Amino acid sequence: MASIVFFELENWQRRQFERKLRGHALSFIEGHLSNENIAKAAEAEMLVLFIYSRVGRAELAAMPKVKMIATMSTGFDHIDMAACKERGVAVCNVPSYGSETVAEHAMALILALSKKILPSVERTRRGDFTLEGLRTSDLQGKKLGIVGLGRIGSHVAKMARSFGMKVLAFGPHSDPAAAKKLRCKLVGLDELLEKSDIVSLHAPLTPQTHHMINVETIAKMKDGAVIINTARGGLVDAKALVAALDSGKISAAGLDVLEEECNIKEEAQLLSPDFAGECDLKTVLANHILLNRPNVIITPHNAFNSTEALQRIVDATIGNIKAHVGGKPENLVG
Repeated sequence: MASIVFFELENWQRRQFERKLRGHALSFIEGHLSNENIAKAAEAEMLVLFIYSRVGRAELAAMPKVKMIATMSTGFDHIDMAACKERGVAVCNVPSYGSETVAEHAMALILALSKKILPSVERTRRGDFTLEGLRTSDLQGKKLGIVGLGRIGSHVAKMARSFGMKVLAFGPHSDPAAAKKLRCKLVGLDELLEKSDIVSLHAPLTPQTHHMINVETIAKMKDGAVIINTARGGLVDAKALVAALDSGKISAAGLDVLEEECNIKEEAQLLSPDFAGECDLKTVLANHILLNRPNVIITPHNAFNSTEALQRIVDATIGNIKAHVGGKPENLVG
């Protein structure tokens, strides 16, 4: 029986841990790990927490029995990995939980724009059943350019192929064998931009990818191309996008992320009351110049937020705990 202390849980998560980890000594502490509550975890052998609970040398010294930390996130930079290594503390994460979910959202944005779903719904709600201005376009035969052929981009490629689309992909670390299996063609970024009818972004935000969609790269794109971004807002220069929409160079955009968003490291942090206190996404959205354009769909960084994706976080964490107790740890990081 292990002594496991949990931080930063919602009630539904707590109920599942209680049900699926019977036989262990479970303690649940409200909020994130702090100087005020760390004494309650003094006897903990295992910690389960999220990104607002920072664990460094001082915290480990206050919890001398801890042998394993399970973070309910993909990122783990809130944990001092060097200190954990010194003390022999294993750290496990959730390597992926929203790949299918985000891919489906990207595809939903593509479909909503190509089939003019929003203006059609808004018109009929007003009692207007005329079709003027609602002519749509087929996806069959169109070229989809996927920037970043990782877990999410690969799922998008599969779905696009099922619609009869031709798929181009760019990514410095893309696996040619995986691309062949997905029946998509690996190309350079310039070629992808020049040939794609729709460009969907699935790359991480790094100094190298910041504003990868800018005045110069937009100029290389097809006239009337569509941009989809469910990755990170900073990949797209918002001013350049506005100008391209004004000129008609870009015909439409589907965005789940905006450049002006606060620093989001982990999608699930959007559900945390701590994040709500430090970032006002409502104001970001309300003041955004792209919000009321008829050829732009903006969703509130919601692509990850499915019941199934959040359940995968809990399931993976439970799996990490059981694997550690069984002596065969999984999803180790650092």
